[in-house]
Amino acid sequence: MGLRCWVNDECDADDSIRVVVLTGRGRAFCAGADLEAGGDTFVLDDDPETGGAPADSGGEVALRLYRSTKPVVAAINGPAAGVGVTMSLPADIRIASETAKFGFVFTRRGLVPEACSTWFLPRVVGISTALEWAVGGKIVSASEALERGLVREVVPVDQVLDRAIAVATDLVCGTSPVSVALTRQMMWRMLGAESPEVAHRAESEAIYVRGTSDDVREGVAAFLEKRVPEFPLKVSAGLPRVFD
Repeated sequence: MGLRCWVNDECDADDSIRVVVLTGRGRAFCAGADLEAGGDTFVLDDDPETGGAPADSGGEVALRLYRSTKPVVAAINGPAAGVGVTMSLPADIRIASETAKFGFVFTRRGLVPEACSTWFLPRVVGISTALEWAVGGKIVSASEALERGLVREVVPVDQVLDRAIAVATDLVCGTSPVSVALTRQMMWRMLGAESPEVAHRAESEAIYVRGTSDDVREGVAAFLEKRVPEFPLKVSAGLPRVFD
């Protein structure tokens, strides 16, 4: 899990990377935990610093994706179970293959959902669907996932990665990297805001800061001159602070 977080750190630091596409190797997106250890599979050592429960490693990955400064598109190329499905929830868009299945099987193993999915899943599909799937330990077909809003599209398995790349490219073509990063963070963070006033404050600050930026000057000039903009500001240089 630490490697996955490191890869995301590298993506954030590299300004040549505009968007991240996640997919699985082989026929499955991610089959979840290896259960070969039997009943001890989920026995964890105490946290060496606190002596209590260690941080859920799936949650660390989910939080790192949530904090990404680049959009994230998941190409669900096959079955996704357990952490395989929950760690995809912070992706901005999910494209599924016709062979994909989504296993929210935690209660069938005596566990509970992880990877921050009790926060993400209700926000993606609504509380009723989230409860139905998670409490019932459901295995969800690609067609149901599309109907309930978990995925944006379902395509043949041999097209899923190409389609995800096309969607990802469309997200960032002709856009300011800094504006994209801020917009993504604002959208996700406002899901937990207590009122629209919180969004109003963040948006007001962002508009104020960005309104005097070289990116805005370039964006307006490119529009007037009918050319593709070349935004000068870099995400790696840091983002404006717009949240309280």
